[in-house]
Amino acid sequence: MECAVALAFDLDGPTGDAMLDGSLRRNLRYFTEGAYGPWRALPRLLDLLKAHSLKATFFTPTWVVQHWTGQCERILRDGHELAYHGHRHEIFKDCSLSEQREIMGKSRDYFASLLGVRPLGFRTPSGDWSDETASMLAEFGVIYSSSMRGDDRPYFHRHADGARGLVEIPARWDVDDYTALAYFEDPDFPTGLDRISDYRLVERNWRQEFRGYYRDGLCWTTIFHPKVVAKPGRLHILEALFQDIRGHENVWVAHGAEIARWWIAQNVEES
Repeated sequence: MECAVALAFDLDGPTGDAMLDGSLRRNLRYFTEGAYGPWRALPRLLDLLKAHSLKATFFTPTWVVQHWTGQCERILRDGHELAYHGHRHEIFKDCSLSEQREIMGKSRDYFASLLGVRPLGFRTPSGDWSDETASMLAEFGVIYSSSMRGDDRPYFHRHADGARGLVEIPARWDVDDYTALAYFEDPDFPTGLDRISDYRLVERNWRQEFRGYYRDGLCWTTIFHPKVVAKPGRLHILEALFQDIRGHENVWVAHGAEIARWWIAQNVEES
């Protein structure tokens, strides 16, 4: 194979600040904007993935699993992977180790009771974590993370004693659809943004990113959100990207867990 591709989507729903500060139910605009992802955008995204015979990983807060269980069941039926993404999209670096364990325990229990799965992957909701997080995740059966930004291929986290820990499948902010396609008045994110990017440029940029990874034989993953990128007028961006991926030979499109297991097997001698 020339390169690996782990298509990854964060199925956040209305989780986030309004959820964490308790204002979600009073903020109907925030709720409906967030609910659009699992309720309306996800089905058309799953249809598009199926049309191109592509598999993906969905990092999903378990509050979303609770409220849109049927949609999450379809993710599994269609052959995709579900992975941890907090319960209410918590900011892990602001949580104590015991609070992080509580979030992970709750998430594990909801995945097991509602969907009958025990995820192997994790993406921190806030893009960062505390020093102890990587080692703590292993307690819950997690074998890989896709949270960090510092490389173009997988690598191993290390425990405090230097022993090998989780596999990291790093992504980058420039393949986060929020940076190009999100527009919010409240909350104002990205800060100072007064327009969204030209869709043709977004498509070209993402295709070029994939092609660079393909050329150099690397591992490419994404930070996409159904509520951002799977709107009707934006589907052609994904369709062009999917066609480009399918148009290249020797591309391994895989779940994050499959790539992590492969990386572990290739480095079995490393301790």
